[in-house]
Amino acid sequence: MKYRVLGQTGLSVSILSFGASSLGGVFRDVDESESVRTVREAVELGINLIDVSPYYGLTRAESVLGKAIRELPRDRIVLSSKAGRYGANEFDFSAGRLTASVDESLRRLQTDYLDILYLHDIEFASIRQVIDESIPAIRKLKQSGKVRYIGVSGLPLDVFRAVLAETEVDSILSYCHYSLNDHSLLDLVPLLAERGVGLVNASPLSMGLLSGKEPPEWHPASARIREVCAQAARRCRERGIDLPKLAIQFSVSNEAIPTTLVSTARPDNIRRNAAWAMEPIDEEALAEVLDMLKPIHNETWPSGRPEYHPKGGNA
Repeated sequence: MKYRVLGQTGLSVSILSFGASSLGGVFRDVDESESVRTVREAVELGINLIDVSPYYGLTRAESVLGKAIRELPRDRIVLSSKAGRYGANEFDFSAGRLTASVDESLRRLQTDYLDILYLHDIEFASIRQVIDESIPAIRKLKQSGKVRYIGVSGLPLDVFRAVLAETEVDSILSYCHYSLNDHSLLDLVPLLAERGVGLVNASPLSMGLLSGKEPPEWHPASARIREVCAQAARRCRERGIDLPKLAIQFSVSNEAIPTTLVSTARPDNIRRNAAWAMEPIDEEALAEVLDMLKPIHNETWPSGRPEYHPKGGNA
């Protein structure tokens, strides 16, 4: 496994990291013992960054992950969780709730500190509350030692620009903006580099659009995006191109992207993903697939408050 440094945190993180949302049954029903084996397999493969949230499976993912890491050396894991989002439409970014949330997460995870705490999907909050109340609250948690580093997560890239215009964070977690169909995260990289902010990229399969299978029913992408991705998947099958493999390799190969999160609850999947991450990418196949996806290049979908909704389909 290869490693890169996460901003100015000094944390050395694997280029492929583990997203624990699957442990909460977000994508399918999962077996807890298989989930535990998957986490331990990931760590044995050299994957050291594990990300979770109380929102995933409505706390189930954190509880399962806690069982999985209980007997592992804590210093082998860079553990991140989140606070502020607790359900599909349940958000609370108040200082009191954030503080209580972290204590609850620590109990479920069976640890006494988080390496990184992210405010989860801040586009659903008032940006003023995030800057004036939420970030100061989690900064106090950092000072207390319960959290080593702090950050924010979300879908619209403008939320990161808004936060960084007024305050400081150690890391951001962005998803669905550095994948085969959307490279718009690269527009943010110079600002992050200038400010020394770490960058975690999530969902190289664009939440299932690039899995080669039908994405989940809840996927928020437009019919146009879904259809172009489905056409690309069909053409890849006809041409013998492994679309998920190419998608993961594309995301981890960029030196400007320290780490990319993938989520699975199956040991064989994490072994396969780790192997893909270490293989050179097929440049000819990459060019073909990028051409297939060109009609929807950088198109995204609304998330959060209206001021962050994409205009003209772009981030």
